[in-house]
Parts: sequence; structure tokens; C-alpha cells
Amino acid sequence: MRTAPLRLVSTSLIASVLAIGAASAQSAAAPSTSAPNPAVQKKVAAFKEALAKNKQALAQYTWTEQDTISLKGEVKKQEQFQVTLGPDGKPQKTPLNPQAPPQQQADSGRRGGRLKEHVVEKKKEEYKDYADSIKALIQQYLPPDKDAIEQARQKGNIAVTPEASGQYKLVITNYVKQGDNMTIVIDAANNTIVSLSIASYLSSPQDAVTVSSQFAAIPGGPNHAASQTINGVSKQLTIAVQNSNYQKTQTASQPAS
Repeated sequence: MRTAPLRLVSTSLIASVLAIGAASAQSAAAPSTSAPNPAVQKKVAAFKEALAKNKQALAQYTWTEQDTISLKGEVKKQEQFQVTLGPDGKPQKTPLNPQAPPQQQADSGRRGGRLKEHVVEKKKEEYKDYADSIKALIQQYLPPDKDAIEQARQKGNIAVTPEASGQYKLVITNYVKQGDNMTIVIDAANNTIVSLSIASYLSSPQDAVTVSSQFAAIPGGPNHAASQTINGVSKQLTIAVQNSNYQKTQTASQPAS
């Protein structure tokens, strides 16, 4: 087939970009001796303040998250969760999907039936572990942490560039891993996130993971991640996340600012 080489090229290209970023970042890993950039300091300080206030406001809400997991373009699983922010500011999820009892395959007693079932279950478990690893990785990036952003600024790992329509962009390198990249587009009027993208990896740059996230405001309330598309490039696994049905809670936990 002609499509396989294209997938290999795409995977190799992303891995190469990450590898180049990791190599070039080694020289930047040492503390910078240059004077701090006042423009960057000002933008980052304003964004961190808005980020902390938004997190506190969002802690007063609960919402529904739907995850759709696809493999090579074919939907394999859908999950729903009820979500709140915990005291640490990280999402706490309660599954809403009923756990279906395991079904006996009609051919389980036939010759070869049990072996086939074992192979299928092993493959499912492999991809579940892969998806869980990706989710755990992305939780280190989202939601963005003001202290981690400040550490990146102090190391000289943040660049600020203006965008059209009253927006600006923070480009952060080495946020979680050497050679990674997180780009945040911010509304300059209120310092809230418009969109966010991540280029990272699992155990090595060859095992690339990318994220694209769009943000929106709750009517009369805080900003939130409305949707996310997470790609595990090497296994062509995609996790599409939709957040909706935001409701104020009776008792809201206050995350660390």
C-alpha cells in the first residue's frame, strides 16, 4: 500500500523535530546568565495571575467529559466521566459508564476459539496501557501550572510573540521533558487561553504525542478546555475529548493557587 510509507515519514519527521529540540535544549538547560526580558516577565506575570484566578473559579464547577478513543481512524471505545477539580487543581474523574459484565464468546468452546479470544484481549490490554500512558503524560501539561511556567521563564525557556486580533503567544520549551514544546495562544484583553498545543513524547522522541486543545468561556463564568485532540503518533491512536454541561457545585473545593 502507498499510505504506509507516508505514515512512517510523518512519525519520523515528528520524532526528528523532537530530537533536534532535545539536543539544542541541552545548552539551554544551564541557568541563563543574560538579564531577564522585561516584556516576557510582564506577560508571564499577568498570565499567571489570570491563570490562578481562573482555576479558583473553575473549582466551583462540575462538568461532563466524554472521551472517544480511536485506533487508525476506527472508534474503539467511548467513556464518560463526571469531573471536578481537586485540592491540587488537577481534574478528579468519576466514571459514568456502567461496567458491563464480561460476555462469553459463542465460539469460546470451539477449537482455537479460546486462543483467538486470548490474543484479542491481550491486544486490547496493550492499547489500553498505551492510552493510559498518554493520558498520564498529558496530565503533566494540563491544566497549565503557574509555578512550572515561572520556572520555565527563569530558565529562559519562554518566548512571547504577538498574534493577530489582540492575542499573543507563549512558546514554552522543556516544560516537562527535554525538547518538548507547549504553545499557548492567549487573549490579551483578559489573559485567558484561546488555544493550546503540545508536542511531547513518552519514553523517547520516537514515541511522539501531540495535543491540540480549544478553550471557551462558561457563560458568566471562567474559561475552560472545551475540546482536545490527543494523538499517539506511533500507534495511530487518537483520544478526542469533549467537555460540556458545566454546573456550579454546592460545595466547591479550593485548589492551591
